[in-house]
Amino acid sequence: MYDIRGLNEECGVFGIWNHPDAAELTYMALHSLQHRGQEGAGIVCSNGENIFGARGMGLLPEAISQIQLDSLTGYTNAIGHVRYATTGASELSNVQPFIFKHSKGDLGLAHNGNLTNARQIRLALEDGGSIFQTSSDSEVLGHLLLKARSMNEQANLKAALNMIKGAFAFLVLRKNSLSAALDNQGVRPLMLGMIDGAYCIASETCAFNTIGASYIRDIRPGEVLTFTNEGIDEDNYSQYRDSKLCSMEYVYFARPDSEFNRQSVYNVRKALGEQLAKEMNIEADVVIGVPDSSLQAAMGFSQYSGIPNEQGLLKSRYVGRTFITPNQEMRERAVRMKHAPIRDVIEGRRVIVIDDSIVRGTTSKYIVKALRNAGAKEVHMGISSPPLKHPCYYGIDVSTHAELIAAYQSVDDIRAEIDVDSLSYLSVEGMHDVYRRHGSHGECDACFTGDYPVEIVDYLLPEEKEKKTKGV
Repeated sequence: MYDIRGLNEECGVFGIWNHPDAAELTYMALHSLQHRGQEGAGIVCSNGENIFGARGMGLLPEAISQIQLDSLTGYTNAIGHVRYATTGASELSNVQPFIFKHSKGDLGLAHNGNLTNARQIRLALEDGGSIFQTSSDSEVLGHLLLKARSMNEQANLKAALNMIKGAFAFLVLRKNSLSAALDNQGVRPLMLGMIDGAYCIASETCAFNTIGASYIRDIRPGEVLTFTNEGIDEDNYSQYRDSKLCSMEYVYFARPDSEFNRQSVYNVRKALGEQLAKEMNIEADVVIGVPDSSLQAAMGFSQYSGIPNEQGLLKSRYVGRTFITPNQEMRERAVRMKHAPIRDVIEGRRVIVIDDSIVRGTTSKYIVKALRNAGAKEVHMGISSPPLKHPCYYGIDVSTHAELIAAYQSVDDIRAEIDVDSLSYLSVEGMHDVYRRHGSHGECDACFTGDYPVEIVDYLLPEEKEKKTKGV
C-alpha cells in the first residue's frame, strides 16, 4: 500500500553533462548540498552506452565509498542526489537516483520536492500492470516515461510532466541525454551552471562554488532543458507558468552563500532581520541569533535597531537538525546537546534572541530556559518569518497541524509556553516586501497562510475531494 507519511526536509540534486570527471564533480557538489539531505545519497552515471550507479544510507562519505566512486571513473555524464524522506520510508530502496532498466532504454532519475497526485497516478499505473519497487512518489515519473508509446523522448517527458502535480525539480539521465525540469510554479529551486565547457544543474549555487563552476541562471518555472552532445535544448512543457519559490528557502533551508535569481540568500536574511526590527519595538541590551541560519537575521536586526549583536549561543557542529529527529524525547535531548549559552554575553542583560521559525517549540523552549539559567535579566524572542500554521505538501518538514504549535495556539499562548517575556513574528506582508525588494518574482507562503499554489490532490480529506469532483 502506498503510504504518504509525515513530510521531512527537501532533497538536493546535481547533474553534469559531458565532463571527464563527472562522478568526482558530482560527489564534490553533493557535499555542498549535504544540508538538504542526510538520510542517503547516490550517484548515477552514463558513458553514452551504459548507465551505472552507487548509493547508500547516511551522509555522503558513508553512503558512497571511495571504491564505489572509483568504479564510476570514466563516465562523462552524471546525476546525484542527497535525500530526506518526503514520501516513502527511510530505507535503501528509496535512496535516489533511481535506475530503471527497460528495453526502451535505461534511465536514471533524481527528484527534489513532492508530488501531490502521486498516489492517484500510482494506483492507475498499478491497475495497468506497472510494478513499483519503492514507496517513493518520485518513481511515478519513471513509470510514466517508460509507458509512453511515442518514440520521441522529449515529447514523452513533456507529456509526463503535464500529468504530475506538486513541487518538483527532476533530473532524468539517459545514455544519450540529460534532462532537467522544474514544476510550473517554480516552488523548488534549480540552477544552470557551466564548468570547463560542460553544463551542470544544481539545487543551489553553493554547489557551483564548490566545484568552480559559473552560475548562468535559474531554471524557469515550467521549463525543461535537455543536454546532448549537440548542445542544449531549452523548452517549456507547460503554458501555465508562475513564480512561487518556497519562502522557507530564503528563511532557513538554503545555504547563505547561495543565490536565487542572482540575489544573495545572506543579504535576504539580513533584510528579514531588519524588517523584523522595524516591526518589533523592544528595548534590550544585546541581540543574539540562534546559529546558524538565524545569524544573518540577528545581524540585520542589530544594524537597524542599534542594539549590539553578539554571539550568545554556541552550536555543536556534531548534532543534526533537531526538528527532523523522530520523536519528542530524542528531540529534547538533541536540543540540549546542540546549543550552549555563553554566560558572559547573557548574564544580567536584557536579551533579544532571533530565530528563523518555531515549528514544535521544543528548541525555543530549551533555548529560553538555557538563557535564563545563564543569568538573562529578560528574554525576548523575535522570529524572522511568520507563524508556521499549515502543513507543507511540497517537500518540506512542516508536517501536520498537530505538530505545528502555531496551528493551534495563539502568539500569546506560545509566548507563555516557551516562557519568553515577549514574542514577535515577522508579518506576512513584511516578508513579501523584503522579497520584492530583493528581486523576487513571487513566493509560496502556504505554510504561513494556507494558500496552496498547487493542487494537493492526495492530501484532501474525502469530503473535500467530493466537493472538487462535483465542482463545488
